[in-house]
Amino acid sequence: MDFVEIKKIGSLSADIVAPPSKAHTLRALFISALAEGKSTLRNALNAEDQQIAAKALNDLGAKIVFNGKDYLVQGAEGQLSSPKEIIYTANSGVTTRFLIPIAGIAKGNTIIDGSERMRERPIKELLESASKIGLKTESKEGKLPVKVIGKTLIGGKTEIDASESSQFLSALLIAGPLTENGMSVSVKGEMRSKPYVDITLDCMADFGVKTDREGYESFFVKSGQSYKGRDYLIEGDYSSSSYLFAAAAITGGIVKVRNLNKNSAQGDKEFIYFLEKMGCNVNFSGDSIVVEGNSLNAIDVDMSSCPDVVPTLAVVAAFAEGKTRISNISHLSAKESNRIETTAENLRRCGIKAIPGKDFLEIIGGKPHGAVIEPYNDHRIAMAFSIMGLQTGEMRINNPNCVGKSFPDFFSVLKKFYGD
Repeated sequence: MDFVEIKKIGSLSADIVAPPSKAHTLRALFISALAEGKSTLRNALNAEDQQIAAKALNDLGAKIVFNGKDYLVQGAEGQLSSPKEIIYTANSGVTTRFLIPIAGIAKGNTIIDGSERMRERPIKELLESASKIGLKTESKEGKLPVKVIGKTLIGGKTEIDASESSQFLSALLIAGPLTENGMSVSVKGEMRSKPYVDITLDCMADFGVKTDREGYESFFVKSGQSYKGRDYLIEGDYSSSSYLFAAAAITGGIVKVRNLNKNSAQGDKEFIYFLEKMGCNVNFSGDSIVVEGNSLNAIDVDMSSCPDVVPTLAVVAAFAEGKTRISNISHLSAKESNRIETTAENLRRCGIKAIPGKDFLEIIGGKPHGAVIEPYNDHRIAMAFSIMGLQTGEMRINNPNCVGKSFPDFFSVLKKFYGD
């Protein structure tokens, strides 16, 4: 599809099952691929990033298949071998970054490359941090493509600046138990997206590896531990659910989303409380959350821990009275697109004043109208502005297939909103 047209919806009342968690599925794939024995990742997300990760891990020696609902994984027990072919990671930041330390444990040398955008995204800090504990790599200016020299990551003490991405830290920690000396990592600077590190540590623990930590300042993974294969149920995804809740917020409708863990480590669950602060009615019942739209007011919010829902909140803010300020989001510039700039650009196309900064985005609420939206191959931009179209109508989303990166069924779910 070159584009889709989003029509204005009449009334909205929907009951939807949350898609599986992107973050949990990816981490479970990497960890189970390194584990002893077999694992079944139940209710797994099988979107583009997961498919890219599974292929890469298969190339390194794991055996992963998707049976239509679950991933079946035969772990490589840490015995990895580099493939003859280049591992292509497209625009998957998690896959690219998690692979680098793991390739440093494998036998042989591994070349990792990605899309044009992935070649622009940062990995230099990860390469430099890992080099302090043995990893040898070859790259130009610390960017893809990168050649990782096998059997060079021995572990030990290092430090990392996680202000660009917490994925750097997660990548080191996952590889930690397979190194000769374990992994002791001190964090310098302000870590962004902290909840994703919590998800990493939870997944590691669920597969049998313990991490000692002091807050978000230092982490230690002892060597000699091993991941154990297991049955693992993937919880629902708050990031993908944010679009469904935003639909209720801007249309004045009611949306119920099931299969959400109220005690989840996912940072994007904060989106619910942002909507409540803006005026929506929010109710919890078991594993379900119900959001009912209402008159919306602007808020001032720090979103350093939940960057993936910034475009979604910005779209809701377009309908709110007053000026919404979203701060501490400089790390959004290195996502699938520069999300601060692309969100602001598309808001302006819809008649909304938006002021982007290096670390913030301000939105002056008003009466948005439909427009031609250019998502720049960013799934979260495409989905956020599709939701805006439910209220404005006459919204055209270019390159809608990009939603396949995290929510392949997104437009099918949208059809359910119309009763189709």
